[in-house]
Amino acid sequence: MSRPAIEHPALLLLPNVAGLIYGPRSLRIVRVSASSLCVAASLCFGGPLRADPSRLPPEVGYDYSELETARTAAMGGALRAFSNSLEALQDNPANLAATRVYHMGGMAQFWSRANRQSYGASIVDSVVSKSHLAGGISANWLFQDPDGVNRRAMDLRFGLGFPVSDRVLVGASGRYLDLSEEGFPRGRNVLSPSVASSGLRRESMVKDITADAGITIRAADSVAISLVGKNLTEPGHSLLPLLLGGGIGYGTQLFTLEADLVGDLTTYDQTKMRGMGGFEYLAGGRYPLRLGYRYDDGQKSHALSGGVGYVSKEFSFDFALRRILGDESATAFFFGLRYHVESLGLGAE
Repeated sequence: MSRPAIEHPALLLLPNVAGLIYGPRSLRIVRVSASSLCVAASLCFGGPLRADPSRLPPEVGYDYSELETARTAAMGGALRAFSNSLEALQDNPANLAATRVYHMGGMAQFWSRANRQSYGASIVDSVVSKSHLAGGISANWLFQDPDGVNRRAMDLRFGLGFPVSDRVLVGASGRYLDLSEEGFPRGRNVLSPSVASSGLRRESMVKDITADAGITIRAADSVAISLVGKNLTEPGHSLLPLLLGGGIGYGTQLFTLEADLVGDLTTYDQTKMRGMGGFEYLAGGRYPLRLGYRYDDGQKSHALSGGVGYVSKEFSFDFALRRILGDESATAFFFGLRYHVESLGLGAE
């Protein structure tokens, strides 16, 4: 019987931490937002769905420890330069300060063949603080391959972003990962090259704290360049791999075009690169249409992705689909729903 994730003391502290940062004025809304994390966690009470053991490398389903929203996934993962709102907390904490928003939302992912489910909720605010300091909190739960590697994880993040000037944004985030797995998957008779491939023959547990950092430079009104480092404490295992990368993008009110490159220094026995590109167009002022591509040198695989969404003043919804091509083919579905708290007029003065 699975233990309810909302019992974790870190979740109980979220409203108090946010209240200290933003002040008592926003504490009530933050408490309501934190309750949404508990609602998302309740989706996990029954545990993962049962299925045949995954035949995919666990790196594919684990997605190299990266948490992609539906928007990020639809653009192939290329959002380090032009992320904002909830995406910024996961992709580049510097971009928490890129736009003036107060959003809270939930996300879900389902990966075929990798037998993965993940659920999460986030709060991002760059409106309430008069110092222009932006902040965000997220909590995510992962269930992967219950009849194979049987991996379960809880991922908590807290990030801050600050505009040094109109052209330069900087940010950092802390991350806590609580992960357990049975280890060596049934039906395999060879050890894999990394911990992420479950090269352990016994049950393993990871409880680590690490950090991400990023910088975004607006070289022109429509051009952004970013550099991002993830898991910078280098825990020494590929369940939290050291990732260094960046992106360059061109964006207007109607469309965004971006290309990213990321180096993975930990998962394999040598550095492997992932190249990503994505395009986004806002049709009719309400319907974002997205396409993306990713090449994974570690798996020698190509992936195509696409997505649609709906945006209003009060809320937005996003859906994305990714298809990994080749012998290790798989399909992943991404869903996201967010509420725009600033639509209530908070911080309008």
